[in-house]
Amino acid sequence: MNPRQSPASPATRAEMAARFVGRDITSMRDFTTDELLFVLDLSEEFEGSDEPRLKGKILANLFFEPSTRTRLSFHSAMARLGGQVIGFADANVSSVSKGESLSDTIRMVENYCDAIVIRHKFEGAARLAAESTHLPVINAGDGANQHPTQTLLDLYTIRRIHGAFEGLRVAFLGDLRYSRTVHSLIESLARFNTELVCVSPPQLRLPGDILDDLFERGVRVREEFNPTILPQDVDILYTTRIQKERFPDPVDYEKVKNAYQLDRKALSIYPSRVTVMHPLPRVNEISPDLDDYEGAAYFQQAKNGVTVRKTLLSLVLGVV
Repeated sequence: MNPRQSPASPATRAEMAARFVGRDITSMRDFTTDELLFVLDLSEEFEGSDEPRLKGKILANLFFEPSTRTRLSFHSAMARLGGQVIGFADANVSSVSKGESLSDTIRMVENYCDAIVIRHKFEGAARLAAESTHLPVINAGDGANQHPTQTLLDLYTIRRIHGAFEGLRVAFLGDLRYSRTVHSLIESLARFNTELVCVSPPQLRLPGDILDDLFERGVRVREEFNPTILPQDVDILYTTRIQKERFPDPVDYEKVKNAYQLDRKALSIYPSRVTVMHPLPRVNEISPDLDDYEGAAYFQQAKNGVTVRKTLLSLVLGVV
């Protein structure tokens, strides 16, 4: 199926939409390629559309870790489609602070809503939440594991800028060990004829199990260990924050916290525009002097998050 090709008929579209009703969105590994492309195609229809199709529906936003873009974009997506949002942005105000288990929290919350979005510091927490309820659960990030909705908005952004995924060269720069965003996006881009360049300090290289899987699948991937030297033969620079909160030892963080910075001077090596992406928040890895650079796409990514999340919420709640 061509990345720009929509489902062949209304029957195919209805069949694809039916696969998502009540479905958990916990990992990009759970998507077939056709399902992934279907979500991206459908998201184009949701661009700028605020039909109140989710009126009467309630979303529970359960954020056990800090978040700005993900939490607010889910809230915005639900509100724009006529739904309501409950939940918390700080686990300390929930009964978890009293010792309640995650499973019990989910079993209680399911009585008050129609779908659940969860962010948690522990890998596998979203899957546990999904196993604890009959409601659809959407993973908004679980530790260093997965962040599927970020990946979908990243793919949506890439396709809107470049038209397709085939033949793209994408460089991932920075914290590739702990970045759930990178892990999910690499997993998805590997399905297409893309070339991946992984640039990081040695101690933040992509986990071995992910690399092994890429090599076994025949994906074109190479590693470089000096993040101050940018690969020149790429279409996209996807950079990430060095995540202090993921480091078991603060000393290790101090060694790499200022490993690189993208600015106008750094990008002067490129003869034409290169797309610069970042899941945000940034600290010092992207200079503000790039904000008006023609290829800067990170604020557009944040905006596209509302569109993609409107699509997913409508799909899992069965109102497409």
